[in-house]
Amino acid sequence: MRDLKIVDFLDQLADRVPAPGGGATAALHAAQAAALLGMVARYTTGEKYTDHAETVVAVIAETDTLRARSLRLAEEDAAAFTAVTDAYRLPKGEERSAAIARALAGAAEPPARVIEAAARVVELCELLLPIGNRNVVTDVAAAADAARAALTTARVNVEINLRGIKDERVREELNIRVSGVDAAVAKADWVTAEVREEIS
Repeated sequence: MRDLKIVDFLDQLADRVPAPGGGATAALHAAQAAALLGMVARYTTGEKYTDHAETVVAVIAETDTLRARSLRLAEEDAAAFTAVTDAYRLPKGEERSAAIARALAGAAEPPARVIEAAARVVELCELLLPIGNRNVVTDVAAAADAARAALTTARVNVEINLRGIKDERVREELNIRVSGVDAAVAKADWVTAEVREEIS
């Protein structure tokens, strides 16, 4: 996926194939959010920003890591969903049911990790907003909104898989991992509102 041209990826996304789909899209939202915030941080360097240099360097490093991780998760999501469709093709019986449940648990993992990555991007937006270069402050809002899309899209992709997971422990753990989405979305909305107020 990482080597596809954007137009080719969008053709695949629009095609009648099981993957890539919403899960991969969520991960790419997170990757774009991290990239945007990394760009803002890189514009927040030099003599004018020396008081915040340590924070900015840390944000650059972490957003680069989150961007790479999210791109990896997009690829993992596509592979995991392919495993689900393969499990559904098995002959009916106990083996098939167990294979489907395992595959669904596996398919819930990439979007659950996207939620973690996107929530962290939102926290970094909050950190960079007051100190970032004001010439690119709207990109902090753009990063927050992209992270917001990642959060809500990934959540629904975890939730759809929950229905077929029989292991109560796995279900409970996944429910815990999605439980913070509303709070992270509220933070993202706050960042965007702050930026809009500043530029109005």
